[in-house]
Amino acid sequence: MALLTLAAVQNAASGVGGRYLTLPSAVAVLCGLLLLLRRGHWLLAPVVVTAAAGVWGWPLLPLLLLALFDLAADRHTPAAVTCAAVALAGNALFQPAVSLWRPQQYGSSLFLLLAVTAGSWMGSRRRLVQALHAQVEHLRIERELREQAARGAERSAIAAEMHDVLAHRLSLIALHTGVLATRRDTLPDPVVERLTLLRTASTDALTDLRDVLGALRTTGERLVTDRPAPVLRDVEEMIEEARAGGQVIDAAVEGRPEQAPAAHRLAVLRLAQEALTNARKHAPDAPVRVRIDYGPPATLIEVTNPPATGVHGARAVPSGFGLVGLRERVEALGGHLTAGPGGAGAWRLAARIPHPAAEQNGPRT
Repeated sequence: MALLTLAAVQNAASGVGGRYLTLPSAVAVLCGLLLLLRRGHWLLAPVVVTAAAGVWGWPLLPLLLLALFDLAADRHTPAAVTCAAVALAGNALFQPAVSLWRPQQYGSSLFLLLAVTAGSWMGSRRRLVQALHAQVEHLRIERELREQAARGAERSAIAAEMHDVLAHRLSLIALHTGVLATRRDTLPDPVVERLTLLRTASTDALTDLRDVLGALRTTGERLVTDRPAPVLRDVEEMIEEARAGGQVIDAAVEGRPEQAPAAHRLAVLRLAQEALTNARKHAPDAPVRVRIDYGPPATLIEVTNPPATGVHGARAVPSGFGLVGLRERVEALGGHLTAGPGGAGAWRLAARIPHPAAEQNGPRT
C-alpha cells in the first residue's frame, strides 16, 4: 500500500511540474489511507478511489487497480466492474491531462479487466485454502474424539471384564463360607462369627461391585455390550479357532496362565485377538508368529507377520483405534505397547506388562 500510494503521488506530481503539495497528491494519500485502514462500509474506499480516478485519471491508476482487485477477491465482482466502468466514464467526461484512455487506443481498460480477473481468482483460491484448512481441522478433531471414544470403550470393557472375574471369585467365597457356616455345631464360636462376617462382607462386596461396575454395561434399560461371560477365555483356544479359519500361526506359549494376574490374561487375550484380526485383514496369506510368556517378573506378548504377498490386503484401510484401546489397557496395567513396521516390512506388535510384585526388579529382555 505504501509503494502504490507513493507511485500515485509521484504520478500526480509529475503531471503538474513536480509539485507534491497539490490536491491530486492529497487525494492519492487519502485514497491510500482508506484502502489501508478499511474503515466504515466495505464500499467506501472503492467509491472514493473510483471518483478520484474518474476526475484525475492515470495518476490514481495503481490505487484503482488495487481497489478493483480487493472487490473481486471479496466476491464483489459486479461492484468492481461497475467501479471500473464509472472511472472510465468519468475520464471521458472530465478529460484529465493524462486520461485512463491514453496512451494506448484501448486505454487502461485491459489493466482494469486483469485486476478484476486476478482478484476473482485470488479470492476463489483463498476460500478454497480456508475450506481445506477447516476440513483438515475437522478431521483432526474427529480423530481425537474417536481416539477418546476408543479409550473410553476400552476402559469400560476392562471394568466389565473385571466385574465378571471378581464377581465369580466373590461368589465362590460367599458359597464356601455359607457351606461352612451350616456346620456351626462342630466349630468354635469365634470361627462361626468370623465365617458369618466373611460371608456377609463377601456378599456386600459382590452387591457393591455389581452396582458400581455393572452400571458400565448398561445405559438405561439397554445393554451396551453383549460379550458373553466368562471373559477369561483361553488364548490358545482362540488361536486354534483362527487356525481353523485358514490362518497360519506359529504359537509359542511359555509359563502357565495362572502365574499372571487375571488382568494380564485378559490383556494378552485382547492383544492376540487384535493382532490376529489385523493380520487376517491386511495380510491374509502371510504366516503369523505369536510368542507369549506369562512370567514372572512380567507378562510378555509379541505378534509378528510379514507383509502380504498378494493384493488381498491392499484394500483394507486401518483405522488405528483398536491399537489406541489396547495401548490404554496396557498402560493402565503399568506396561507399555509398541506397534509398527519392523524389519523387512514385517508388522510387529509387542507388549510388556510387569507383575505387581516385580515392578521394581527392572525390565526383562
